[in-house]
Amino acid sequence: MIRDKSGKDTTALPKGVIAVAPPSFRRERALIKRGVWPVAGCDEAGRGPLAGPVVAAAVVLDPRRIPKGIDDSKRLTPERREELFEEICATASFAVAFASPARIDRDNILRASLWALARAVRALPEPPKHVFVDGRDRLDIPCDCDAVIGGDGLVLSIAAASIIAKVSRDRLMCKLAQDCPGYGFESHKGYSVPEHLEALNRLGPTVHHRRFFAPVLAAREKQLAIEFGDEAVRIEVSETSQVPAAAV
Repeated sequence: MIRDKSGKDTTALPKGVIAVAPPSFRRERALIKRGVWPVAGCDEAGRGPLAGPVVAAAVVLDPRRIPKGIDDSKRLTPERREELFEEICATASFAVAFASPARIDRDNILRASLWALARAVRALPEPPKHVFVDGRDRLDIPCDCDAVIGGDGLVLSIAAASIIAKVSRDRLMCKLAQDCPGYGFESHKGYSVPEHLEALNRLGPTVHHRRFFAPVLAAREKQLAIEFGDEAVRIEVSETSQVPAAAV
């Protein structure tokens, strides 16, 4: 081991790599010591995609049986997420809720996500006494709630929820891929990658697409122009102009 003048280890990590501490159970344990239990963490997956629902999960970890290796789902490989998903389901209490593309179109993505998160919390087998949620917004639920920015990388229960939400959504998108061949949902899970944008432009939107997300709206207008001519596109644009900006 080589240390610099300050005493820091300079060989523990490759140059340019920053060590990231895993999420901890510290906040949950502090509440447990005060007699507050159950304590849940919740997170969602799928706010950014052009297709598919937002999937929210709420998880209450058993302090005596916490699976090793729980982390922010984005830091894990798909294989490790699947393994941890099964371990969390076997040892923790959890619930999953979905906000459909229709709800996202109606309410906007933020409101639909918060609705799904609150619904997941309310669906837990035992109502929690305290909830940690990833992000800036607290939930409309009948218990104390702390919003933690970057919580999926800080709070272990939120990280567990991020895994449940992510794997649940990925599995659903693979099923939707069977109903909608040609879009590649099984690989990109509905995100706006070039493969998806090309298929959207070629095939047009499905019922699983979020109608007012810009690339979907553009593809829908193109499809209408092909089927009905420019007049239909002008009518369609006029109708969408009444949609609140937050829903686009």
